[in-house]
Amino acid sequence: MISSICTLYSSLLYSHFIESRRKMALISQLFGDEIYDPFLSMVNKCPVLNTPTDWKETPEAHVFISDLPGLNKKEVNVEIDDERVLKIYGERKEEKDDKNVKWHRVERCRGEFRRSFRLPENVKTDGVKASMEDGVLVVTVPKQEVKKPEKKMIEIEEIKG
Repeated sequence: MISSICTLYSSLLYSHFIESRRKMALISQLFGDEIYDPFLSMVNKCPVLNTPTDWKETPEAHVFISDLPGLNKKEVNVEIDDERVLKIYGERKEEKDDKNVKWHRVERCRGEFRRSFRLPENVKTDGVKASMEDGVLVVTVPKQEVKKPEKKMIEIEEIKG
């Protein structure tokens, strides 16, 4: 339940972020790039919004696609625990400061990120595959048929008294 609420909340925030960015782009075109965007500042600190992930289900598998620009596979971890929770996590390293460098803007998120997804019962956790190319992580979790509980008719006995 809480996971669903968080997912809904992050979707709403992300939608607001996209709309906010469109408006800010227009303002930037009119007035220059020196306008502070408080929403962007919040997004940069939010690991959920800063690691957008799509989850699609095909007839054969559940597929997760995460945008992790600037990272390579050594900086990203993927695991599934015993409770069928897929975890994608890692860290974007801080750049070393040089005293001769003057930063005008820092908008890219740095630090740890973590995403977790509770998988349905129909996953086959021992066949998971992950690949990464150009900062896009693709995790494929194969599906398996879930045995439905058998129905067993229980005879009702008549009590004679």
